[in-house]
Amino acid sequence: IWEKSPHNPVIPAPKGGEEWKTHDPCAWKDGDYWYLVSGSNVGAPPRDIGSSRDAAFMFRSPDLINWDYMRPLYEPGDESDCAVPDFFPLGDKYMLLFASHTRGAQYYIGAYADQRFTPEIHGRMNFTKFGPLGKDMHISGDLIAPISWEAPDGRRIMIAWISEGRTREAQEASGWAGIMSLPRVLSLTDGGILQIEPLPELEMLRLEQRSFTNLSIKAGSSTDLKEVRGDCLELVVEFEYSDYGEVGIKVCCSPDGSEETVVTYIYAERSLELDVGRSSLSSDVVGSTTQRTHLKLGADELLKLRVFVDRSVVEVFANSRECLTKRIYPSRPDSLGVRVF
Repeated sequence: IWEKSPHNPVIPAPKGGEEWKTHDPCAWKDGDYWYLVSGSNVGAPPRDIGSSRDAAFMFRSPDLINWDYMRPLYEPGDESDCAVPDFFPLGDKYMLLFASHTRGAQYYIGAYADQRFTPEIHGRMNFTKFGPLGKDMHISGDLIAPISWEAPDGRRIMIAWISEGRTREAQEASGWAGIMSLPRVLSLTDGGILQIEPLPELEMLRLEQRSFTNLSIKAGSSTDLKEVRGDCLELVVEFEYSDYGEVGIKVCCSPDGSEETVVTYIYAERSLELDVGRSSLSSDVVGSTTQRTHLKLGADELLKLRVFVDRSVVEVFANSRECLTKRIYPSRPDSLGVRVF
């Protein structure tokens, strides 16, 4: 039986004069002490993130009951806030996963010594921006809050909350809101670049494999993969190297093209985008902002995409370095086609 400690609250809410704030704790053991970071912001009240900066406040305890405030974990950043912080070692660095209420899932990678974290890289896992105070976050259909754990074999596995892309009225009528992403394995290359890959165990779900090789597609046209249809798919696609033009794949396509979700790589801009502007004809679907990220390919590096489609969600893994995520909600029962262009 789980019983709450009579010592609660072990870290009382601040009374107004303190530097720190208490939100979304993340705790770990190091030596004789427990450490905890509380994610929040500086420069504004916790719920007023219009002009604030992300920050996390660090505490220490010998017994999980008596906590002393130490200092901010790192120098405040340029995001609105540091919600749901998740701090852990990754390779020879440390990683801080967090969410901002204005831009969703993000991370810092850097050095940690003497109970101080020095971010060296800032990256994003969601690539849109929400309205003031994140008020449209819940209807964006975006990747919002990440969390991770260490597997028994040492792998760092992450999942994240994907919000609805439907109106609040549609969410209330259905009685539920939000799903979790596929589990992702996080790691660092020898050069310190974050690797994001789908959990290999997902391959146990594969059925009815189809393969196509040496497809040649004229510029400005597309090819239907007629033997591949459905709204629960995993697609593994490789494109030959180019230095101009655009290539990509369309999923959940209706025969007339009125509904389609488009993944495009633009060579000149070195960018990858997930366009959901025509994913659904339903008026309930409002999260239609395109996800777009920079993806620089090396000399002669093939573009390698793994695209997962699962009813209302698409996740696009690109060259083990980026992942784009979005809710789509096709409304037509025949929006099942796959096209390469």
